Amino acid sequence: MLEPTFQEVQHYASTHNFIPIRLTLLADQETPISLYQKCTEQAAFLLESVEGGGRWSRYSFIGLRPFLRVEAIDQQVTLLKESGEREQYNRNPMEVLRELCQQYRAPSIAEFPPLTGGAIGYLGYNTLRYVETQLPKHQNQPLDIPDMHVVFVDEMLVYDHAKQEIQCMVHIRVSEEDTEKSLQIKYAKASARLVALRDHILHTPIPKDTRLQQYQLSQLDEAVKKPETSSLQSNMSLSEYKTMIAKAKDYIASGDIFQVVLSQRMTMKTDVDPFAVYRMLRTTNPSPYLYYLPFGSATLVGASPEVLVKVQNKKVEVRPIAGTRKRGATIEEDLALEQELLADPKELAEHHMLVDLARNDVGRVSKYGTVKVENPLHVDRYSHVMHIVSDVSGEMREDLDCFDALLAAFPAGTVSGAPKLRAMEIIAELEQDARHTYAGSICYFSFTGNLDSCITIRTLLFTQNHVHIQAGGGIVADSVAELEYQEAMNKAAAMVKALEKAELHFQPKGVALC
Repeated sequence: MLEPTFQEVQHYASTHNFIPIRLTLLADQETPISLYQKCTEQAAFLLESVEGGGRWSRYSFIGLRPFLRVEAIDQQVTLLKESGEREQYNRNPMEVLRELCQQYRAPSIAEFPPLTGGAIGYLGYNTLRYVETQLPKHQNQPLDIPDMHVVFVDEMLVYDHAKQEIQCMVHIRVSEEDTEKSLQIKYAKASARLVALRDHILHTPIPKDTRLQQYQLSQLDEAVKKPETSSLQSNMSLSEYKTMIAKAKDYIASGDIFQVVLSQRMTMKTDVDPFAVYRMLRTTNPSPYLYYLPFGSATLVGASPEVLVKVQNKKVEVRPIAGTRKRGATIEEDLALEQELLADPKELAEHHMLVDLARNDVGRVSKYGTVKVENPLHVDRYSHVMHIVSDVSGEMREDLDCFDALLAAFPAGTVSGAPKLRAMEIIAELEQDARHTYAGSICYFSFTGNLDSCITIRTLLFTQNHVHIQAGGGIVADSVAELEYQEAMNKAAAMVKALEKAELHFQPKGVALC
């Protein structure tokens, strides 16, 4: 049965121009991975989430057949339409993206997932320069990829983990000229699209797997128990890293900043299929934001723990993460490390500073008196590290939208510093290379007007047979360079482990099985 009914579509059509239609089928023999594999040629992305305690969040999202792509480098914006038509503009890319999103208005339907279609993609760290034009552009841009790449999809597969169902989703485009008859024709065409999508899922076999089926995950863990990082080449030596930290501490001592987040990028050659790495990463490092974005010149595979900003029904949410320890080998060691973390004055000072910054970011777009801090100083655990986390929220002003909330928080203080703008100037001066996707955001803007976004950390960036992993840490007055260097290595460890498992036990892309 299609939902909503035609009569309900008629009602929605009076106030909306994009109406989601879904067809639901049983999913007890499918997984998000098998669905993606069946639709690889049409698939644009895979988004998943694991909540605290290791439970899969309710929905996984697979976007199909984008009808529009938006790419930007500096102020040059390119629109690539489904027809193959290309348009180019010399304008602020964020304003172009906002205007495009405003063209599509979909209703929020009870019992439908939070994302039925919308604009999904990455915004690189450089995106803020579209708004804060006085910020310097890093002179060294080693990666030839867009600053921003976003796809618009109106066709999706939504995997419901709670109900073990697959929701096939398409949208009807409504115009002011539509009559009841023309709307009936569009409804019938949507039904045909959904039936074709359902039949494709039911009758397409899962592609034959690679060598992984010969191994148990425990064997993989044994094979890469101590991730080998020697093949990764950093963009700076330890000596250069120490010099960078020393210069940052000079800026702190002179009063320019209180804190700055400095990072390094590690790169290696690889022929592994990025989707194989994603499959490993989602099991070895389950996180609130899991994503696979195969976007041509740049493929992003990530497991970010940290929301940038979320807007749901005008509620703005930010969860600053600052303060890190590695996971313990035993429960007792893990608890001892948690107590050590919560008693560390340096980590607590850094966290409180970033909570204040988050309150300021949320306050810029919220109604007066609605900003609050909830669940302060709790510890979230991930596969390789644990973090101190607090929740900050507010009620968004009626005259603002999710783009205002995003730009108020972008980039996060946890990957820039405080004060934010001066910290970003120092980052541009001290780091070896432009950050590109690192410390930017993976986000979706739903057709219903909501936003969910995470910070692009714990992410592998694949470009032309190379993979790049970037990690860093917050530098304050009493930071020790060697410890900060080790913290960056700890943060990168889960990415390295997933990469090595995939390289060891999946066939390289393009290699035929005998």
